[in-house]
Amino acid sequence: MKKTIATLIAGLFATAAFAQAPAPAAATPAAAKVEAKQEKQAAKAEVKETKAAAKADVKEAKQAAKADVKEAKVDAKADVKEAKAEAKDTKKEAKAEVKEAKADAKHAKAEKKAEHKATTVAAATK
Repeated sequence: MKKTIATLIAGLFATAAFAQAPAPAAATPAAAKVEAKQEKQAAKAEVKETKAAAKADVKEAKQAAKADVKEAKVDAKADVKEAKAEAKDTKKEAKAEVKEAKADAKHAKAEKKAEHKATTVAAATK
């Protein structure tokens, strides 16, 4: 019981001490204006910072895009060069095949002519 009474008395003293603490001063209209002005300036500064960051991001994106385009052009030129080289090789191979086919045809024609001559001579001598 003594503990309960001691706790109640301590609680009363604590409440009395809290009640006597000075209340926060009410903001005066001038102070409110100054505070509002400071908040407005802070907001403006934040907007300015955001705009600067956005500009920097846009600039960086443009530079990255330019670099990508440049790289794509270099790759495209290399691809074109490679394709031209392949076409040149294919053309050479085709010419060689045509030349070989012509030589084979000429050789076959000569063989046929020789064979025909041999059969006509053999028929005439019989």
